This record gives sequence, C-alpha cells and structure tokens, in this order.
Amino acid sequence: MLVGSQPRRVAVIGGVRIPFARANGAYAEVGNQEMLTASLKAVVDRFRLRGERLGDVIAGAVMKHSSQWNLTRESLLDSGLSPETPGLDVQRACGTSLEAAIAIGNKIALGQIDAGIAAGVDTVSDPPIVFSRDYQRLMLRSFRGKTFGERLKPWLGLRPRHFKPVFPGVGEPRTKLSMGQHTEKMARTWRIAREDQDALALASHLHASKAWAEGFMSDLVVPYLGLKADNNVRSDTSLEKLAKLKPSFAADGTLTAGNSTPMTDGSAAVLLAGEEWARARGLPVQAYLTYGKAAAVDFVGGEGLLMAPAYAVPRMLADAGIRLQDFDFYEIHEAFAAQVLCTLKAWESPEFCRDRLGLSAPLGSIDRAKLNVKGGSVAVGHPFAATGARIVAALAKLLAERGSGRGLISVCTAGGMGVTAIMER
Repeated sequence: MLVGSQPRRVAVIGGVRIPFARANGAYAEVGNQEMLTASLKAVVDRFRLRGERLGDVIAGAVMKHSSQWNLTRESLLDSGLSPETPGLDVQRACGTSLEAAIAIGNKIALGQIDAGIAAGVDTVSDPPIVFSRDYQRLMLRSFRGKTFGERLKPWLGLRPRHFKPVFPGVGEPRTKLSMGQHTEKMARTWRIAREDQDALALASHLHASKAWAEGFMSDLVVPYLGLKADNNVRSDTSLEKLAKLKPSFAADGTLTAGNSTPMTDGSAAVLLAGEEWARARGLPVQAYLTYGKAAAVDFVGGEGLLMAPAYAVPRMLADAGIRLQDFDFYEIHEAFAAQVLCTLKAWESPEFCRDRLGLSAPLGSIDRAKLNVKGGSVAVGHPFAATGARIVAALAKLLAERGSGRGLISVCTAGGMGVTAIMER
C-alpha cells in the first residue's frame, strides 16, 4: 500500500560489482554466496553503509544450489549491513537483478522503505549437480522404511547408472532447444546476416575496452580474487578474426562464440533510495528509475524466444508518453548479437508493429551510436542474474556524467520473457 500522499521519486545512488570472469577460471573455487557478498560489501563500503539498517535487499541467482534457498539474507549478513536488514530472493532468469531494482524502486516509491539494494549473482563454475530421479526415489523409499528389511530392500536395486550425475539443463524445458538454437531460428526469421552480428560484437568489445582504458569502470568495479577487470573483453579482436569462427549452434548457422555471450561468473549490486534519505547522508543522486515493464511471448507457439522486449518496450513507452527515439542511451542486453538485431528490426517493421503491437506506425530506428556505449554483454560477459544490476549502475553513471538525459534498458530472458526500464536525470 501507498504510505503517504503521493509516490516518491526513486533515486539510483550508484552500484558496484566484481569483475566478470569467464566460467571455470578466476572464480572456479567460489560460489554464489561468496560473490554476492563481495558486491554487497563493495556497495556498503562505497556508500558508507556499515551498520545501516536498510529497508530491504532483493537479489537472486539462476544457477542455484538447493542449500542457497536464503541466498540474499545469508550474503547480506556478511556484507557489513545491520543484521536487522531483511533480504529477499527473486529470480526472473537473465532479468533477475533488473526486476530486483524495479521491486526495490516500487517499495521506495510507495513509501514502504527509504533505501534498498538490488543485486544479482551467478556462477557456471559451481553448478548444482545432482543424481538422477531414480536414485532419489530409491533413497526416499529406503528412508520411508519402517524396519531394517524395508530400509535395505530398495538398495538391492542399486545399479551403476544411478551414479551418473545430472547437470543443469541449458535447454528450454518445453522445446528442448538451447537458447542459442532458439536464437538461430530468430536470426533466420528476421534475416539477420552473420556480418551484421559480428559487427555488433566488435563494437561491444571496442566500447568495453575503451571504457576500461579511459577509467570509466574504475569506481564501478572492485578487484576480487586477484582479478581487476572483466577478462572476456578483447581489445585486439577484429571482423576478420570474428569471421573465422565456426557456427556454435547449427552447422549452417550464423551464431558463433564471438557474437554470443560467453558463459560467465560474477555479481553486481546497486543502491536505490528516496531523495530525502540520500540527502541526509550526503549521497548524490546519479539518476532516477522512472518506469519498468515485463512481458512474455508464446515462444512455444512460434514467437522468438528472446523477442519479449520487443513487446515490453513499446508498452513502457506508452506509459511514459515518449518515443523510441527520445533516449540518449540504449542499454540492450546482448544475449546474442542476433537477438539485439532482431529486436531492432522488429521495431523498424511496419508489419510487426501493426500486427503484433497494434500500432499504426513502426516504432522506427534508434541511433546506433547511442547503443551500449560502454560495451555490452558479448564483451563484458553475462553472469545471468547479475547483468541487470551491472546495466543500472553503468547507465546511472552515464547519465550523471552527462548531467541530464534519458536511458532505456532492455533485457531478454529465458522462458520467453523480457524486463525493461527507463532511467532519467
């Protein structure tokens, strides 16, 4: 419920993350809790929050052990925040920490809390490996036994196959296709050329490399376990090098390791607050979170798996009463270069905008010079649940440095969903 007479503005104070690392590398020996704690602690240290009781911390992970059922609360207890700060776990696949930021923002706007942290973490290097369902049932039958004989009998059916581990699936449960395979289908539908995908990937690496070289990342990223910078960024890549890579998801496909997001470990966190709370602590406001929207598509029925942002953004624009061109920055998550290009092409399509969005005219094109200007997920990496917080923190800093402006965030997710937001200054 609304506490007060009117909604309050939601200020983005700033965010911090650890460097994003290629899977099975720098962070191979740590898990979600350690990494999430590191980013939360970095925010606590940066904004002098040690001992503070915040209204809430909302975070999550996609690749998660069952023992991490209270991941956010456990992580914040080691962050330096007051132990009286509550924590909430959420999960909307790759949109998790953007969804967390919107949730914290709603609580602030309604007057329920004065400040909170949104965060996300993911590791591919510490996956939840389990045994088969048959083995689980065998053990449970033994557990339910009332006598020694009843407890022993199920074990007589134990076979070597029961010891074969089951790794987390990378495919959509309803289609059995991987995200890359789904995106190959999207690229064919929208006729996205390999050359265009490679060009977008190259721009992502060059922008990220420049951002690191110019010091833009210096206060957004803290060293962790000996790593000082994102280790997937390639300053020396080129169209020629990208063109030599083989397709990753289909023999005749266009998606490669070079124009797709790498498997990544990492975490990110961002502090949001009401203006009065920030002012009382001498914390400058970088930007304001003003709109948010989630959408989903029927990917089983034929729509592209990662096309939900193409629907969410125009609905959000209608809420805000603005056009697609009314932005100074566009932060579109690069799950795959092809996915970004499919979305942009959909917004330019009179047919798609008329038949799918119910619009009288296409949304139109964006200025590509304003797209992912400090690098995107293809270059920086994509620890699934952490990407939204990474983007919110970077966009807030971009708007603060510019002094005014508006930025669009668009994140596609597994399950045919998308999360979008608008930030302004």
